[in-house]
Amino acid sequence: WDNADFSRGVGTTFYQEFSTLNTAKPPFVRDVEAKVRRYLRSSYSAAWTLKITWEKAPVHAARTDTRKTITYQAVLTTDGFRSYILMLYQDRGMQWDYTRLTSTNVLIGYT
Repeated sequence: WDNADFSRGVGTTFYQEFSTLNTAKPPFVRDVEAKVRRYLRSSYSAAWTLKITWEKAPVHAARTDTRKTITYQAVLTTDGFRSYILMLYQDRGMQWDYTRLTSTNVLIGYT
């Protein structure tokens, strides 16, 4: 995520925290739980979830082109024992022209 450049006033970053220990769970948290259960085939009940959104983020060195942006999210969640992260990208994936970056070994996700 360090290749986004918000210095030109294009794009927004925001977050929302869900503390759901002993409280009713909003639909978003129930959806996160369902994804963890589905993909990891385990029982899971979130106690805390954090959703971070980078909306219309321009590529680093935005002075060259602020028209191609990407929206993506990281969702961190824990039940107090196990922790997970969901990395969500807009439809059609990366919209930046990665061939114009200084380094072209671009990775969506983490390693």
